[in-house]
Amino acid sequence: MLPDKDGPNGGGGVQDGPGTEDPSVTLFREYLRLKTVHPEPDYDAALRFLERIAEELALPLKKVEEHWKHDPFAAVKDEHGNIYGRGSQDMKCVTIQYIEAIRRLKAAGKRFSRTIHLTFVPDEEVGGHKGMETFVKHPEFQKLNIGFALDEGLANPTNAYTVFYGEKNPWWITVRCPGSPGHGSRFVENTAAEKLRRVINSFLEFREKEKTRLNTNECFTLGDVTTVNMTMVKGGVAYNVVPAEMDVSFDLRIPPTVNLQEFEEKIKAWCKEAGEDVTYDFAQKHMDQNFTSTEESDPWWHAFSSTCKAMNMTLKKEIFPAATDSRFIREEGLPAIGFSPMNLTPILLHDHNEYLNEQVFLRGIQVYERLVPALASVPPLSGGE
Repeated sequence: MLPDKDGPNGGGGVQDGPGTEDPSVTLFREYLRLKTVHPEPDYDAALRFLERIAEELALPLKKVEEHWKHDPFAAVKDEHGNIYGRGSQDMKCVTIQYIEAIRRLKAAGKRFSRTIHLTFVPDEEVGGHKGMETFVKHPEFQKLNIGFALDEGLANPTNAYTVFYGEKNPWWITVRCPGSPGHGSRFVENTAAEKLRRVINSFLEFREKEKTRLNTNECFTLGDVTTVNMTMVKGGVAYNVVPAEMDVSFDLRIPPTVNLQEFEEKIKAWCKEAGEDVTYDFAQKHMDQNFTSTEESDPWWHAFSSTCKAMNMTLKKEIFPAATDSRFIREEGLPAIGFSPMNLTPILLHDHNEYLNEQVFLRGIQVYERLVPALASVPPLSGGE
């Protein structure tokens, strides 16, 4: 008989029969079969291998990991009932809470004077242009005859629940700074980098002023000030080439109390001060400044707040510091409240180790089980809503 040159894995070579190979060689070959190369290394398989060996040899094993305590898509529940996972706060939790509340209401045979619609819409994290922004203009949305909408909120580390009745306008802006190109060995005049520096200074000086306003006024929350963050810088092709253009991008979140036209004039002034031919354009520019009423005379707010009060819930009203799909609904003239029933929970959306406690999650279902009937029972208003 000739040696098997193909082997069980198609790799060729001489394959020893069971029990004929040195165990060390077998272990070595097993480890080699683990695909730990980039760009998609299977580190989990390697970790399982090493954990098994540590157990066989009765050796202590300690894993030192950065950022996430657990696989962000494993939905691990620890001994405290904390469920870790990307989306545990933002906002797969609310999706399931809605569904389970509806399940319980249907099981109880409940029916209401208003129709309840659940919408699951994509692309909210990247601006919502192909999601809710498009959907609110679609004939199918018009057929729903919406009177009121609930959307996502944020966790609250205290015993209170945060309720958002409006939100900032996101402006994603890129400032383009042209300049004289040249060789990196010369003092080139009127460079793009010089203009870029002036632009950056103007934006970041304004950022510092807004940060100071927030920190020195006890009544302010993040939703009351304009946040400014420099997020991208582009330009240059080589170390020794002075570029003909450099661009810088900023993420601005502007409260509905700010005059948007005046604010844009401020940006124009910064660009003019930076130098000749400095321009800007927007990747996103929202101009809606509608609020949802939180007056007790408003039937929607009264139904919401009185139901929460009956459950001994403390509500804290705020402007949402970022942006959600609620803005598109409010732009259509419809009332919308941002609310996620997560108190006693640190705000960890988009953060490492995002988690939600099991009991907080279950309590949220009970909250919606009371809120949804209250809102679905608001009598018809003028205009047919």
